[in-house]
Formats: sequence, C-alpha cells, structure tokens
Amino acid sequence: MAAKQTKTTASTFPTVLAFSRKLEVSDALMTSGLWGNIDKQEQWKPIALHEKRNRATFSQYGAKDEDKRKPNLSWGDDAILPHDADTLRVSFTLKIMGQLEEPTACNEPAFEETLKVAVNAYRDTHQFKELAARYAHNIVNGRFLWRNRVGAEFITIQVKHGDQLWTFNAYDYPFEQFTLPPEGSDLAQLIAVIQNGLKGNRFEYLEIAAFAKIGLGQHVWPSQEMVLNIPKGEKTRILFKLNDCAAIHSEKIGNALRTIDTWYADELNVKAIAIEPYGSVTSRGEAHRISKNDFYSLLSKWMTDYKAVPAEQQHYIIATLIRGGVFGGKDD
Repeated sequence: MAAKQTKTTASTFPTVLAFSRKLEVSDALMTSGLWGNIDKQEQWKPIALHEKRNRATFSQYGAKDEDKRKPNLSWGDDAILPHDADTLRVSFTLKIMGQLEEPTACNEPAFEETLKVAVNAYRDTHQFKELAARYAHNIVNGRFLWRNRVGAEFITIQVKHGDQLWTFNAYDYPFEQFTLPPEGSDLAQLIAVIQNGLKGNRFEYLEIAAFAKIGLGQHVWPSQEMVLNIPKGEKTRILFKLNDCAAIHSEKIGNALRTIDTWYADELNVKAIAIEPYGSVTSRGEAHRISKNDFYSLLSKWMTDYKAVPAEQQHYIIATLIRGGVFGGKDD
C-alpha cells in the first residue's frame, strides 16, 4: 500500500540535518598486467609511483617577460605501466545501504517525520529503479576510470556479487544513455542488486574491477593529493598511493558513480553532472542548480506537498540524500 502524503506545516528547515552516504565506496587500487591475463589475478602487480624532474618552460597566460626566457623546473610524482604490461586494472568495492529515510542528525522532529513519509512514498512509487539503473550504468561504462578511460583500446568491467560474476564491455554503454536494459540481462541483474540495497534494511556488497588496455609503458592517472602551502623548491605534484600502490581516491570514484543528474535543465540530451545540492561543477566554475531547482528549494517544496515536485526532481532529491552530507543551516 502506498504511503499517504498530505500537506504539512513542517516547512521549517532544520538547522541540524545530516545524512550518511548510502553508496560507500573504497579507495581504488591500480595494478598492471597483460590483457590476456584478465582472469589470472596473481599476475597483476601494484603500480609504483616514481619521481620526475624536468626542465620545462613558463607557458601560462600572463607570464612575466623575464620568465619567458627562463626554464621552469618541475618536480613531481608520475605513474606509468611497466614496459612489459599493456593493461591497467582499477579495483574497488562498493557497499549499497538502505534506510534512507533516517537522517543521522535532525533537530526538527516534525520535519523528520514528514521526510520519512515522503521517502516512503517515493519508495512505494519508484522502487529506486531509475537511480539504481543510473548508478549501474556508471559502473559498467567505466566512468570511474576518469582520464584512464581516454585512449583505451578495450575496456572490460567485472562486477562480483557473492558467487555471481558479471562481465561488461564498457564501450557498449554510452555515458549519457541511462536506458533500462531487457529483463534478465546481466545489467538488469546488477540494477536489481543496487535496488535491493537502496530500498532494504540490509546492505549489498559489490567488488568491481576495470581492465583498460592502454599500451606498454603508457601513463596512468592516480588521484592527485591536494597539498597546500608547498615550500618553494619542494615537490609540487604529489600523487595518491596506498601501501606503495598507485590509487584513486574514494571521493573521485563516488563522484563518477553519482554523475547521473540530467534533470537540472529542460533541454534534451544534456550532459550528466554529479549529484550536488547546487549542481556545482567546480572544474568548469559552474553551478547548474541555483534558481529554485537547488536541493534545498525542492526539498522544502516536497515537504509541503509531495505531488508538487515532478518525478525527475524527486529522483534528484533522493539521489542527494543518497550522496549524504551536512545540509542543515540558517538563512543568511
């Protein structure tokens, strides 16, 4: 039976409101091997970082005249495939959790109760299928490889769930197409697992590995650490590693998985952006949800009248709660 939704006076936005992530992603390890050894796990070796020191030039816009003639000395970390390996393996785990209607913190009980009714109504109506399909597409298309995806001759994605192992060709799943697959297909089975995790009271656990054939000795791209106030003359490019193995931050993997927001504009075939409260795309200096279509405006409207918010914006609201974060605060 669908949850009953009525208008409510619980429109006061909490000053304390937080949700834990429901897609819990591990850091990703980067290892190397040969394309022909995809199924031989013992053949894959950690990719070690190494330092490079180069003499380059000052090429940025507005460089001073005196600098244009001088060398620009660079010192930083680098990562490549060994010259006897042609394939990059990126592996991580993903835990999908439910109980979305329960915030980790909320200081407005009436708001929390109304939110529970709204989330339960969404669960009854949509069953998280649209969101699960979009998350699944971003697993099987290898979006989480980021720059490592560019120029790869072949990309294979393996997803393990218990004793089940699914294998996908990443190039069969374009970035901007989140269409539902035929019932019973491998992708449909993966979507069902993610659905079960999001709508249930227990979690689902996936082991994910991507294999990208990029060529002997080619560059690979771990995450770069953000280090502030580096002293002059010190190494300026520091890459992320775990136990001497090149790696990708869990935050970067998670950002790729939640790059599903095509609802921020009315145009067809818009480019998907990551789920963010204001639709922020910091790499481009853009925010696509700043005028009545941001998370806070839509959530407040949803709390007042569930039916007043279109289905696609309900997907966005729920995906933001799945993202998690601290959302409470006072108006300026």
